[in-house]
Amino acid sequence: MKNELVIVDSEEVTPRLVVGEEIRVLVDHEQTGSYEIYQHDAPEGAGPPPHYHAWDEAFYVIEGAVDFVCGSTSKTVKAGGFVHVPAGTVHSFRYASETARMLGITSTGGAAAMFSAVDEASRVDPSLANVVATATKHGLNVVS
Repeated sequence: MKNELVIVDSEEVTPRLVVGEEIRVLVDHEQTGSYEIYQHDAPEGAGPPPHYHAWDEAFYVIEGAVDFVCGSTSKTVKAGGFVHVPAGTVHSFRYASETARMLGITSTGGAAAMFSAVDEASRVDPSLANVVATATKHGLNVVS
């Protein structure tokens, strides 16, 4: 694991396409030695199905609004709002405004590799079954 200085302009990062979202990996576990940070952009209605994983995850809504369901809590979070999702918590979200942007942070490595694998797999076979199977191989568990 590296622990290096990282300076990133998000517009220079190629987005990964994941269930309707454009996710730009700003820094990954290999660069920080611990956490990962992403920029999420998507149109209204996009977002992942209910799922959980072994890492904590946090979201800061930069613009727009996003409907979150975390465990038994449902809330629309607008720009300036923050959500912390503990590891193992079933959660999902849907973009609730025409467009929205969030900053996502995970407590450990794993999500960046999963986003890249899902992006690559969905270019070959965009079926939901393939996307779910690929995400599952990388530690994300979809709940039906």
